[in-house]
Amino acid sequence: MIASDMRDPRPHTGEPPALDLLNTRWAGTEPGDLLADLDGLRTWLTLLDLVDRVPVDEHTLTALHTARDAVHDTVTRADHTALNRVLEHGRIRRELTDDGPRDLPDVADPAWLPGWLAADDLLRLIAEAPQRIRQCAHPDCVLFFYDTSKNGTRRWHSMATCGNRAKAARHYAKSG
Repeated sequence: MIASDMRDPRPHTGEPPALDLLNTRWAGTEPGDLLADLDGLRTWLTLLDLVDRVPVDEHTLTALHTARDAVHDTVTRADHTALNRVLEHGRIRRELTDDGPRDLPDVADPAWLPGWLAADDLLRLIAEAPQRIRQCAHPDCVLFFYDTSKNGTRRWHSMATCGNRAKAARHYAKSG
């Protein structure tokens, strides 16, 4: 359970970890950055169920900023150099258990775990359907989403906000 002082202020949540990390920065009438301070870091780590595994300190915050920038460069510019540097901080360790095979993240420095998991998640998204990783089509929006629509044509992170703003702008342009 998240304490009341750890409320997530972001306008869009619920995306896969890689895109959720990108969405810790937002624009709009009240732009923000959830990862601007340690309280925001604690909130994000709590939401990802990592707060007990990762130190909430400046080192983790710096590592997460580095990972966020690397994911952003990969998604927006197809530059994967920085992403590969983040991925160098860990690996997947495979083992056989009584319940069958399992893959475990193996990251030596716990501060890099959240960023490494987000980078690893981006690899999964790229392997599955890279064309479904999208930035909201509204010109003033910086948020990202993974298009899970049946036909893969979703344009907005949220139809209720950016989609409606675009529809309203088209309506006013026609009537004015």
